[in-house]
Formats: sequence, C-alpha cells, structure tokens
Amino acid sequence: MIDPVCGMKVDKNAKFKSTYNGKEYYFCSEHCKVEFDRNPIKYTR
Repeated sequence: MIDPVCGMKVDKNAKFKSTYNGKEYYFCSEHCKVEFDRNPIKYTR
C-alpha cells in the first residue's frame, strides 16, 4: 500500500490509518494522517 500523502510504502500493520468513503487508508506517520484527515478529497482523486 502507498501512503496517499507522501507516497511512501506502508503495510496494513501501519500504526496510522483513516477511513474515508468506506475505504481504509494507511500512513507512514501521524503527520501524514493529520494532513489527510484535514482534506481527504485532495488525496483521493
């Protein structure tokens, strides 16, 4: 899986994740998760 914010590879065991429109997204860091949560549309197009 790819972190939608920074493009880094992550796996399903990643500590940080969010759900948007019924789909789970995984992040390499809390910073990337916070950025995604602020504006998920920017990262899901």
